[in-house]
Amino acid sequence: MTLLKEYIAPRFAQWLVVIFVGVTLTFLIPRLSPINPVDQAMARLQSQQRMDPNAAQVLRNTLQDLYGVKGNIFEQYVAFWKRLLRGDLGPSFLAFPTPVIQMIGVAIGWTVGLLGTAVIISWLLGIFLGSLAGYFPDRWWSKVLEQSLVTVYPVPYFILAFVLLILFTYYWPVFPLVGGGRGTPAFTWDYISSVLHHAFLPALSIIVGATAFRFTMAKALASTEVSSDYVQYAEMAALPKRKILFFYVIRNTMLPHVNDLALSLGSIFGGALITEVVFSYPGLGYTLYNAINAADYNLLMGITLLSIVGIATASLLVDLCYPLFDPRVRYR
Repeated sequence: MTLLKEYIAPRFAQWLVVIFVGVTLTFLIPRLSPINPVDQAMARLQSQQRMDPNAAQVLRNTLQDLYGVKGNIFEQYVAFWKRLLRGDLGPSFLAFPTPVIQMIGVAIGWTVGLLGTAVIISWLLGIFLGSLAGYFPDRWWSKVLEQSLVTVYPVPYFILAFVLLILFTYYWPVFPLVGGGRGTPAFTWDYISSVLHHAFLPALSIIVGATAFRFTMAKALASTEVSSDYVQYAEMAALPKRKILFFYVIRNTMLPHVNDLALSLGSIFGGALITEVVFSYPGLGYTLYNAINAADYNLLMGITLLSIVGIATASLLVDLCYPLFDPRVRYR
């Protein structure tokens, strides 16, 4: 009962506050834009055909209700929460009358597959290589590895994406330029291999930069652990180097790494905007880019809300899992 009252309940309450504030800001920010989706839709329709004024007014009222911009700001806010609790984010202006939930459902699979795989691979590589370099700092391969990844680390991932795009789709065209797959979606090797083929360059552009960042963090943490008393004692006891590395160095630096992994997995629901745009990859980032260009309020809010909920939930899960990874939290 004490654990629930003093540890779990405050963090759950904080999660609710973050969600509430995030939803409120998501509702307000698009409405500060001078672009009105209803006016755009009406202008486009009236440019194509003449409309009776009464019919035009009826259509305007219908569109205002569909896009949630009917009434004053408070009425819109209340209606927005009601629709949100029902799981109804309205239709997309970009692909009217397709529901926003349906568009997000199509795009989220591509993004989770791409970013989920890239995050896990870069996390494992960064921890292993960084801890290895921190434990054996004087080896020649450790110095070469550090210099290589430290050189790559400051380069923005979208620059790497452009370089990979030019090298492997133009000068040496071994990978496709755009798209997420080829053919009709099906659980067949031809389609799965085409998905992997299309995703290789986008994933590589993310993995390289993310591995460099995690390598730097893991090396710094491992270098601190190497000088600790228990590692020194294990060295004097002539324990195998592999055992010291995995059970004394890496294991005792896992808490910040787990935190980093959870937050990174939570943030994938926002998509990799620039990478997906560069490769025209049909994920949430590319969908968000198109929504921004079309001033699609509903789609913008849907993707933003998904990102807010994903990151907030990941933070909550990390906080709740801390006692499992760090005994000091349990004994407090």
